[in-house]
Amino acid sequence: MAHILVIDDEAAIRRFLRISLIAEGHQVSEAVGVNEGLEQYRHLNPDLVILDLGLPDGDGIQILQTIREHHQHPVLVLSARDSEQEKVRLLDAGANDYMSKPFGIGEMMARIRVLLRQRAGVSSGECRHFPQCGLTLDASSHKVTMKDEEIPLSRKEFALLQALVCHPGKLVMQTQLLNDIWGPSHKEDTHYLRIVIASLRKKLGDNPQQPSLIETESGIGYRFIGS
Repeated sequence: MAHILVIDDEAAIRRFLRISLIAEGHQVSEAVGVNEGLEQYRHLNPDLVILDLGLPDGDGIQILQTIREHHQHPVLVLSARDSEQEKVRLLDAGANDYMSKPFGIGEMMARIRVLLRQRAGVSSGECRHFPQCGLTLDASSHKVTMKDEEIPLSRKEFALLQALVCHPGKLVMQTQLLNDIWGPSHKEDTHYLRIVIASLRKKLGDNPQQPSLIETESGIGYRFIGS
């Protein structure tokens, strides 16, 4: 069971989410504005935040920015704004996922399950070290080092690398990676995966033509071979 904070000024949406989340076995707290939302967040330390942007006393992005200053709690943003520019702005600000209103409750619950699984992995405090290649991934501090040099990774790059090193030597299907990291509605968006893999390889100094860390099974998935 997770403790989920819903910050939304629409009573009907809060009620809809509360009923659905409780049915899934979660504990739910609510807030209707920026100030109350921040107060509840600091007091409750929830496992996940569902955040509406259009709040009566300010922009919900203020809450997102405050959370990201100190914590890595997953934040799922809701908004009536559906432009690509808006989605990019929010993801760059630290949102873990984004859903446009109106939304389907089935997809919402699936995305919440993905975010909670990711949080469980990060919260485990697990540190994986691979002396053969010099890679260390510390889930508790959200840091990656390569031969004692810290490598700055985006949230998606870190989540992808973590998913691969958790199964060293084993093929991880691209559909599984897309489902777990981007959500169930992105299982066909393999171009997202290719872009992040390419960026990750570049940062880690892994030559895709002669890989020593991440091996590609074309059209199927990826395998961590640095162990």
